[in-house]
Amino acid sequence: MSAPHSIQVTLPDGQTQVCGPQTTVAELLPARTAANGLPYLAALVNHDICSLSFPLQVNSTVEFLTFADTHGNHVYRRSLSFLIAKAVRDLFPEGEFAVEHAIGNGYYCTFSSGGTSGLSEAMLRQIEDHLHEMVRRDIPLVRRKIGFVEACQMLETSRQTDKLNLLRYRNPPRIVMFFCEDFSDLGYGVLTPSTGVLNHFKVLPYAQGLVLLFPEWIDGEVKFTQFFKQPHLQRVFEEHKQWGRNLGITSIADLNQTVAEQRLAPVIHLCEVLHEKKLGQIADQIANARTRPRFVLIAGPSSSGKTTFSKRLEIHLRVNGLMAVRLEVDNYFKNREHTPSDANGKHDFEHLEAVDLDLFNAHLLALEAGQEVAIPTFNFQQGLKEFRGNRLKLEEGQIVILEGIHCLNPHLTRHVDDAHKFKIYLSALTQLTLDNNNRISTTDLRLLRRMVRDHRTRGSSALKSLQMWRSVRHGEQQWIFPYQKEADAAFNSALDYEPAVLKTYVRPLLSEVKPSAPEYADARRLLGFLELVNSASAEDVPPTSLLREFIGGSAFE
Repeated sequence: MSAPHSIQVTLPDGQTQVCGPQTTVAELLPARTAANGLPYLAALVNHDICSLSFPLQVNSTVEFLTFADTHGNHVYRRSLSFLIAKAVRDLFPEGEFAVEHAIGNGYYCTFSSGGTSGLSEAMLRQIEDHLHEMVRRDIPLVRRKIGFVEACQMLETSRQTDKLNLLRYRNPPRIVMFFCEDFSDLGYGVLTPSTGVLNHFKVLPYAQGLVLLFPEWIDGEVKFTQFFKQPHLQRVFEEHKQWGRNLGITSIADLNQTVAEQRLAPVIHLCEVLHEKKLGQIADQIANARTRPRFVLIAGPSSSGKTTFSKRLEIHLRVNGLMAVRLEVDNYFKNREHTPSDANGKHDFEHLEAVDLDLFNAHLLALEAGQEVAIPTFNFQQGLKEFRGNRLKLEEGQIVILEGIHCLNPHLTRHVDDAHKFKIYLSALTQLTLDNNNRISTTDLRLLRRMVRDHRTRGSSALKSLQMWRSVRHGEQQWIFPYQKEADAAFNSALDYEPAVLKTYVRPLLSEVKPSAPEYADARRLLGFLELVNSASAEDVPPTSLLREFIGGSAFE
């Protein structure tokens, strides 16, 4: 019998170790905490995220993660969501608890019991105290692979029908589950080894439930950023959640059943009609405003569908007897040599000062005064503004639609009277969940949209989209999300059927990302989500759909 082979492990500092097969990642840890004092939560093994109990089987590069790391932060949030679901089940076993959507730097969660929704202050304190108690006890979070039949029996016995339904169109021989004492959940990703490392959180009352607030690592310290209520977005979410209930699709399991039973076409039509109705309501709001706005400003994060939304809004305004013209903020970029730089010395195109604010505001004021202006066209290849003879003069009562990442930032249109502006925030806030305890990341859905669009329009690989995404997200956090509260109206661009349609396009793109790439962990995570979704054809998606901006075939291209 041959001797077991040894495994070479390369650590982040370049040092190598030789160990035997089945050595766990935890056995390689230099200490329980990193140099910054944060506990290790998980690791990247050959660029794939793994638990600390993962047994090494091949030569590997290993990077240990804390919640200060992006991937470690995902582990922390997922683990704390698992723990609060256990806390509520322990305290209120007959209640219905659900992790719904991200809000600020936290997750909004709902609770109902006996037909009544909401949590009292006393109940909130009970939940928070129980969380601290479980952290103090440092209870193991145990990952187990169990047989499919046994897993279904466990879920049925514990009345977790939401999770059982998700397995209806899957048939792997074994299912990954996590256990904490007598509480269990399906395994959608890595969790921390135990509860003791989850010692930073806040529980805040909000709407019909609570917000589980997560910590941030800022300037070498654990901090909590101030939480702001977002009534526009909360109202949009609640309306969309009720819409999902009316439609009978509130989870991926519901969507899968609709696809399997070939009932998706009418669902697509209903979702599109809802978008049309909401667009009409916003157009009515603009038309009926006490002071007729001259400028409609539209902002939202990447791949929220701003371009299609603005073109469809223009049509709805015409239905209301209002003529509109679109003006692209991107054409007002400063020449490349005047573009601000980021911390790495590279051009920061998402910085507000990348826009020629003086020229932009001068043109807005001139247009408002009835004057004609020469509109620039930005040459992105040469990195400079060009004047190609394009001129614009507003007709009486004509409205200007502006769309861009800075449009809710008051400084972008600083010389225009606020009374003459109407500001709209776009978000892709899906109401779908995986199950009651596990939300779907709206950021991930936007990323899937962007991958499909970038591949179709620019020939970009999924790897390139993933490499750019961190910079995109940084720009959103700095320049878009802080100004959500400035909006006069909000529009949810999510379409409940889109995960099924996007899967067909994006799965082969993600499969091209290999373990040699640092972005492999993100590709694997996204593929893991798509594995839970039944794919569907795009043939019933109308050409006016916002989704067509990404998959192609748009009537507005």
